[in-house]
Amino acid sequence: MPRPLARVLTLLELLQSGGIRTVSELADRLNVDERTVRRYAQQLLDLDVPVESVRGRYGGYRLAPGFRMPPLMLSDDEALAVLLGLLAGRRSGLTVATDTASETAAAKIRRVLPERLRRRLEAVLGSLAFTDPPGTAAVAPEPAILLPIADAVHHHRPISIRYTAGDGRRSERTLHPYGVVAHSGKWYVTAADLSTGEDRNFRLDRITAVRTLSGSFEPPPGIDAASRVLTGLATAPYRHEVTLRIRGTAEQIHTRLPAGIAIVAELPSPDGPDPATEGWCRVELRAERLDWLPAVLASMDRPFVIERPEELRGLVAAFAERLADFARRSPPP
Repeated sequence: MPRPLARVLTLLELLQSGGIRTVSELADRLNVDERTVRRYAQQLLDLDVPVESVRGRYGGYRLAPGFRMPPLMLSDDEALAVLLGLLAGRRSGLTVATDTASETAAAKIRRVLPERLRRRLEAVLGSLAFTDPPGTAAVAPEPAILLPIADAVHHHRPISIRYTAGDGRRSERTLHPYGVVAHSGKWYVTAADLSTGEDRNFRLDRITAVRTLSGSFEPPPGIDAASRVLTGLATAPYRHEVTLRIRGTAEQIHTRLPAGIAIVAELPSPDGPDPATEGWCRVELRAERLDWLPAVLASMDRPFVIERPEELRGLVAAFAERLADFARRSPPP
C-alpha cells in the first residue's frame, strides 16, 4: 500500500476512536506536518467520510456524531462491477438456485455504500434494459461513461458526448437520453439527438467523453428503450432492403430472425378472414449481404414469398438446387 494512502487510513482509524483530535496531535502521530494533515482530512471528505473541523483553542478534527464506517468500501468502478456482475449472473442463469441470495447480497452492498455513490448506482440499475434472453450477458462499458449517462436518464438531464462513428468520423453531440440498453454484448443509449433533430441510438463503447448539461427535458410518455434500440438496428441503412411474406406467427419467425435484425408485422384482413393473408406476416430487414438468407429461410420450413429484392430469388433457387443435388447423390462405395 502506498505510504500516503496508509497514512490517510491511519488518520481515519485515529478519528474513529472518538473525540476531537488536534491538528498538532495528528501531525505527531502520522509523522507529517499540519498542512499535510489538513490535506489528508480533505481526502477523507472526498471519499464521503464526514470529517468535521472544530474551531477553537482545543479544536481539531472529529467524525460526525453517529457515523460508523461500513464494513465494505468500494470505488465507483468496483461497486458498479459487483452490482452488474450480480445482475448478469441472475440473467445468465448462474444464480438460479440462489436467486434470493444474489438479491440480498446486492441489497447489502447498496446499504453500505456512500450516499453519493449509492444514488448513482441506483440510477444505473433503474435505467437499464436488456433485449437478450437469459443466458446472454453484455460486457459492461466504462463506468466513467455509463454512470453519468444513466444518471442523466434517471433525472431527465441533457448531456453532451464525444462520439466516434463506425466509419471513424468524430463529432460532439447534444442528447436527451431516454434509456440504456444491453443488446448482443454491446451497450447503447437511445436518445433524441438535438444536433440533427432525430432519434438515434449510440454505442457506449464509441463514446469517449460525457458531460452533463444544465436544465432538464420531458421524455416521451410510455417510451420503451429496448424496443427503440431493436427497431433502430433493424432499420439501419444497409446495402439491401428485403421484404418477405412468411406464414407463421411473429414469435415463430423471430426464432430465426431476431427483433434486432427484422421487423415482423402480422398481415390483417380488412374485410374479415382472408385465406390470402390469414396466418401470414410481413417481414422487413436490411443487410449488407444476402447469401445467408436462403439457409435461414429454409431452416424455418414455412411458406414464404419474396417481394424484394429480385436478387434474393436467384440465391434461394440456387440454394434449393444445391440441396436437391446433394440429396440425389449416392454414398461412395
